[in-house]
Amino acid sequence: MLEGFLRFFIMLFFVLAGGAGMSLASPVLAILIGEEYFQSDIGEFGLTMVNMGCIFLGALFFGIIGSFIAPWAARQLRRIAMWAEGKLGRVPIYDVVAGAFGLAVGLVIANLFSYSISKLPIFGEYLPIVISIVLGYTGIYIAIQKRSEFGETMGFLPQMAKDLAELRENRGKVQVEEKTPRKLLDTSVIIDGRIADIAKTGFIEGDLVVPVFVLEELQHIADSADSLKRTRGRRGLDILQSMREGEGARVVVESRDYEDIPEVDSKLVRLAQDTGAKILTNDFNLNKVASLRGVQVLNINDLANAVKPVVIPGETMVVTIVKQGKETGQGLAYLDDGTMIVVEDGYYHMNETLTVEVTSALQTAAGRIIFAKPVHEA
Repeated sequence: MLEGFLRFFIMLFFVLAGGAGMSLASPVLAILIGEEYFQSDIGEFGLTMVNMGCIFLGALFFGIIGSFIAPWAARQLRRIAMWAEGKLGRVPIYDVVAGAFGLAVGLVIANLFSYSISKLPIFGEYLPIVISIVLGYTGIYIAIQKRSEFGETMGFLPQMAKDLAELRENRGKVQVEEKTPRKLLDTSVIIDGRIADIAKTGFIEGDLVVPVFVLEELQHIADSADSLKRTRGRRGLDILQSMREGEGARVVVESRDYEDIPEVDSKLVRLAQDTGAKILTNDFNLNKVASLRGVQVLNINDLANAVKPVVIPGETMVVTIVKQGKETGQGLAYLDDGTMIVVEDGYYHMNETLTVEVTSALQTAAGRIIFAKPVHEA
């Protein structure tokens, strides 16, 4: 919504600028074409029509240019506003008040010098401006540097000295929290549910952010006519609720939306680019697209594969053959974490529990595959 307003006002600015510019240029154009011709044939009315035509054409031309520039300009303005909001939001209120006080004192002192300095020849008109800028900045700097002394000796800003002491003690912790990027949750990782267990362990630092458009997609899935989708959507909502009420990482909702982008995954990538956050997902395609657009992705599947137990060739394990493999004679077994074990000659031991010896392991995008052979008792 905000970006739409910015685009409208940027286009309006171009239209007004084009119309105003052509209104100033129309008399010149009339002279270049031939002022005597207009006065003799069509008179003042003709000149007025020429002026209105120039204004219309200028507004139309610059409006078309503005329509192409407005989306880019709106994005840049929004990023600047977000950057300024982030910077100002981290400034303590005491620094803001002390800086304002210092600026006021600096400008008062500058004003005392301005009258006499303005009488100087040549540079007298410009020196007061320079002095106001220098003394204003100096006042801000000194007030912020000496804010604790102001609080202790002048009674300015009650309890400021105490609060500043507490701020110094917690500064290291605050800096660590600010450097920890937030993590954006996509729909698939919420429905998957493993993120709730990971959050409880305390391994995740920073906030877990759920964008409002992800919540809306979860709600649409939960209201689906398909029973499987409806179950998955309700599961995702229940997991979010339990994460907000439980311990571990803090879960917050991000209200920012991008109405000009229809796809949820594209909105998620855009939000990560604008805020510098990471994306938590188990969606392979989103992982690739986000990586190509410079967004860091944390894939739950990669984490699951990383924490699976390491097997070494020669190790033995007890498994149950449950399926036939792709190759002749192969049988398939599975560990508790879902790791697939391809057992040589396992087809002949279907539905049997036997001891196998690991021969090799293969890491793929889908997960880890272990190759083994039956251990024949002597």
